[in-house]
Formats: sequence, structure tokens, C-alpha cells
Amino acid sequence: MRFGAIIPAVVGAGITLTANSGVAFAYDGDHMGDWGGDWGGGWWIAMVFMMVIFWAAIIALVIWGVRSFAGPRHDSRTPLDIARERLAKGEISEEEFERIKRQLV
Repeated sequence: MRFGAIIPAVVGAGITLTANSGVAFAYDGDHMGDWGGDWGGGWWIAMVFMMVIFWAAIIALVIWGVRSFAGPRHDSRTPLDIARERLAKGEISEEEFERIKRQLV
């Protein structure tokens, strides 16, 4: 058997196996299935509601993830903390620090 004849033989065997697998799909002609044409008796409202809840949860999860990984949104230091840091770095003198401290308190 040549290589060119192997592929059709394998594909043909797969089609035969699929056709004889015992799985049967029946179509009764009703396009609405068991719903009887009444839109599911109101179940579609519950499905829409659950879909809205699902997507709202996904969006909330994405927003939470972005905000938590982005870091703090503002500087949480007070002006007195900044003055202390400037004093420690030597940017201002102790007299200037005391003046700033009196003005802030």
C-alpha cells in the first residue's frame, strides 16, 4: 500500500466508525424544542439576569485587579512627614523644621 492510499483509508475508517457509533440525533420538527413556543415559560428572564450578574462580576474582578496592582492612588504622607524627611535629608535646617511644624499645628 502506498502512502497516498493510507490517508483515505484512515479517514474512511474514521467516518465509518463515527457513523456506526450508535449515537442518534432525532429531530422532531419543532424549532423551539420542549418549550412549546412560549419562550421557555419565563426562564429566559432568569437567564438574562444571571448573564448580567456574571458579566458584572467579571468586570468588577478586572477593575479590582487593576486597582490593586496599580498601587496607591494618592500620597498618604502628611505635610509634617514630608518636613521630617526633608530634615533627615538635610534639605532644611532644624529651625526651618520647627517653623514649619508650628505653622502646621
